[in-house]
Amino acid sequence: MLAKAAVVQLVRIVGKDGVLDSPEELVAYSYDGTYEEHLPDIVVIPRTTEQVCQVVALAASEHLPIVTRGLGSGLAAASVPFGGGIVLAMTRMNHLLEIDEQNAIAHVEAGVVTADLQSEVEKRGLFYPPDPSSIRHSTIGGNIACNAAARAVSNMV
Repeated sequence: MLAKAAVVQLVRIVGKDGVLDSPEELVAYSYDGTYEEHLPDIVVIPRTTEQVCQVVALAASEHLPIVTRGLGSGLAAASVPFGGGIVLAMTRMNHLLEIDEQNAIAHVEAGVVTADLQSEVEKRGLFYPPDPSSIRHSTIGGNIACNAAARAVSNMV
């Protein structure tokens, strides 16, 4: 059970529009592409790395589990919050920060849609090798977390 004080603190960290706790909102974040599901206690949608750090610190102090989530397209139940707690939805952290063409490295936030990254590097004559069937509805953070982009770390050529 999530303490009222923790909810108030989460709202202070990410803003009212970044905290979801109605039954309908919680259901939307309770499953992924599998048949598994479990309700989180709350959903938090940060915009910055600093907000993520503050949410993680609060969760640690309150002994709350955190499950990170992109668009929920996974087939491994990795974003299902089996222990309740906080779903940390990374979809607002969707910026391409830098594409270093010389070194073939992309600096992106976890919520960048995989197809958007692929499109941007292609404009620069580069290639992002992973091509999951979920490319238009999966995020780079989820691809990396589930090892769907293992080659990408070393093979963006």
